[in-house]
Amino acid sequence: MSRTALVVIAVGGGLLLSSPAEPSEPLPPTGTVLQSGQEAIPSIADAPKLKILDSPIIREWSDLYEPVKFMHSKHANVIGDCSICHHRMPREKGDTYGEPVNMAGLREKKAAPVSCTACHAQPFNSKQLQTPGLKGAYHQLCMDCHQESEQVPYARGPVVNSAMVRGPVARTLDTRAPTDCLACHARKVVDHSQLVKLEGPVDGPAVTRNCLTCHANEGQAVLKTAHWNWQGPSPYTVGHEKRNDLGKHHSTVNNFCINLNGNWPECTSCHIGYGWKDANFDFKDPGKIDCLVCHDTTKTYKKAVSGAGFPADKVDLLKVAQQVGRPSRATCGNCHFQRDGGNRGKDGDLSKAMETPGRDHDVHMGVGEKGLNFNCQDCHKTRNHMIAGRSVSVATSEGDLSCEYCHTDKPHIGADMVDFHLNRHTKHVACQTCHIPLFAKDKPTRVSWDWSTAGKDLPEGKDKYGRTTFNKREGSLEWAQAAKPTYAWYNGTVKRYLLGDRVNEKGPTELARPMGSLDDPAGRIYPFKISRAKQISDAVYRTLIAPQLWEGFWKHGDWNKASEQGMRQAGLQYSGRHEFVETVMYRGLTHEVMPKEKALSCAQCHTALTKAPYCGQCHQETPGVDFAALSRRGIDFSQMSQLGSDVQELAGKSNFIDFRSLGYKGDPIEIGGRFGKLLFGRKN
Repeated sequence: MSRTALVVIAVGGGLLLSSPAEPSEPLPPTGTVLQSGQEAIPSIADAPKLKILDSPIIREWSDLYEPVKFMHSKHANVIGDCSICHHRMPREKGDTYGEPVNMAGLREKKAAPVSCTACHAQPFNSKQLQTPGLKGAYHQLCMDCHQESEQVPYARGPVVNSAMVRGPVARTLDTRAPTDCLACHARKVVDHSQLVKLEGPVDGPAVTRNCLTCHANEGQAVLKTAHWNWQGPSPYTVGHEKRNDLGKHHSTVNNFCINLNGNWPECTSCHIGYGWKDANFDFKDPGKIDCLVCHDTTKTYKKAVSGAGFPADKVDLLKVAQQVGRPSRATCGNCHFQRDGGNRGKDGDLSKAMETPGRDHDVHMGVGEKGLNFNCQDCHKTRNHMIAGRSVSVATSEGDLSCEYCHTDKPHIGADMVDFHLNRHTKHVACQTCHIPLFAKDKPTRVSWDWSTAGKDLPEGKDKYGRTTFNKREGSLEWAQAAKPTYAWYNGTVKRYLLGDRVNEKGPTELARPMGSLDDPAGRIYPFKISRAKQISDAVYRTLIAPQLWEGFWKHGDWNKASEQGMRQAGLQYSGRHEFVETVMYRGLTHEVMPKEKALSCAQCHTALTKAPYCGQCHQETPGVDFAALSRRGIDFSQMSQLGSDVQELAGKSNFIDFRSLGYKGDPIEIGGRFGKLLFGRKN
């Protein structure tokens, strides 16, 4: 058995901690000693990334919660000592008390720590008070440690080296170690087949009334959420940090379908409610909540097109209601994968492929071999129906979210040269920058929309992806697939255009732009999809117009009339004269993370590493270490091109990131970085 395999079995916990990608194996004999010549273990670098705590021993006695996704490597990396959890080792077969162990002793003996079941396999026994059962051992050890860890509340501002999640300096992180049940466990949904009783004609509101007979508190909670109100707290919008009314409900503008006002029946087909057809919708009525749109498990529930949120005809609502469960990738994706009327139309990192992606498409949500098979809420933690996460393109935030929550700010676990340098990058470069080298990998995404040609009689065409490049209803469109991101500094705050603001008369108007700079310690380099457009504006007041498209321009084709209708609905003035101006909108890229072996290589960003002596500019040559191979280790665009991806122009590229556009005077390896000094006088 290989050293790595042995570590995975022993440290991971064998029968109890089974990977979703690998079958469990029997534990090695207690105190197994490795063969001479092998490296000492346990090795933090070889700790398995994720393990599923789903013990048949516990399920035999209690089965109220779903399995726990345990971030094993995160705990190993932060604690740095396997013996904190794997704290004892049986002295002989049948010994359930054992002797204490520590890392020094384990490494001296080259012995793997044993599974929790070695001592705690049996339920609690009153005659062995010193040895709790497995469930008790888990809860006592985990909760005691979490309660004693540093508790940093959710707040804006820098958080430095908290106990369980060490965020980079000057980064905002909610670092509280979870201590309540639902922070780790998802409660299992009971069988509703006998609970839902509906008679007579069944419509959406009738289903909701039935739900509220048991879930009245949940209904009231939904009424306070951003998914219901389409607005909420916006602590990261520059100049509007204390406002609670920003969002697409009214104030924000995009360069796709522009604004909600006057377009309710079309846009609210993705609302989690029924009947938002005009400005008079009652947001205080829980009876209008659409429970099924999130809790459907049959994959048969659909919203009616342009139906103001009501279900489509022929949906068997009783069948759907009797089989409700936790939200899934499919239910989230019904709106988020197909926003703006089409698969991947708006977002560069979300598409229907995310319902069942392969590991190469998304390492977290990937299904099949070695995929982690995450659901959306594994990252977007939910409390009282408020969902954590934030976006550059959306103003509202109900909780922070960061890769560091699971991976820490030193995610590259190991002692070799590359891990050392990559961990130094995390203060300046976001994880997504290297691990999302492309967006729109499987389907094209819209990158440009020229509304000024809409309504004209121009020839329709198709691009190389088979996508329409012009239609009379929408105007001229441009698409991109397997595209290289745009890189920019981002410190977590955003400058937004709000309805009524003046346009930029000296260049494109930026609707959402990440803030940050080379000199900003909180800023890091992030990848973005840039959406460009020509959209309608008031030629006199110099503000963007919110035109009425639904039952407006798309019906009569008159921009002047559509502008008057839309601005009246928005409660704003229209001068009677319009023109078209250029706009730009940054959209963050966070999903569709590729495996580490397909991240950007060092040489793809740093031109200095494309030629000899490669790493030898600073490091001495070492026998058995190939500096050229190390610098090129990463995604192979030539191979992807041969397999059919549209990435020919990226093959062999060595300046993937334009450092000069980010404020550097050249490649940081050659001219120095932002802060500090290296031994040779260069900045770090």
